Amino acid sequence: MKLSLPKNISKLRKERSMTQEQLAEALGVTFASVSKWERGKGLPDVSLMLDLCEIFGITVNELLSGEKID
Repeated sequence: MKLSLPKNISKLRKERSMTQEQLAEALGVTFASVSKWERGKGLPDVSLMLDLCEIFGITVNELLSGEKID
């Protein structure tokens, strides 16, 4: 099932038992930024994509598509 980027970020964060605050701290952004991303009110800066992928243990394609790629 494909997920939108905001839903995918939320799902991946929750799967790792991380709070929005913990994810924000790991990325060096504000809690409000993560909250906006998950609500679809903004997107992470492109410079954060690789960091997000590293935290979640996925590829950029998986992050953007919302699907696990084998």
